[in-house]
Amino acid sequence: MKKKIITALFTIVFTLSASIGFTQPPPPPTGAGHGASGNQTGGNAPVGSGLVLLLGLGAAYGGKKHYRMHAEEIEE
Repeated sequence: MKKKIITALFTIVFTLSASIGFTQPPPPPTGAGHGASGNQTGGNAPVGSGLVLLLGLGAAYGGKKHYRMHAEEIEE
C-alpha cells in the first residue's frame, strides 16, 4: 500500500513539474515590443490539418490492433 502511495505521489509531482516547465512567458504590454502601431494579434497555428492527420493515424492504428486481435481469436 505504501509503495502505491509513493508511486502515485511521484507520478503527480512529475506530471505537474512537466506542465510548469513548458509554459510560455506572458505577451509584451500593449503597444510595446512589436514595433507597429495599434494592437497586434498573435499568430494562429493551423491545428485543423494536423488534428485530422493524428485522428486518422489513431483510427488506422486502432483498426489494425482490432483486426489482429480478432484474427488471433479465430485461429485459436
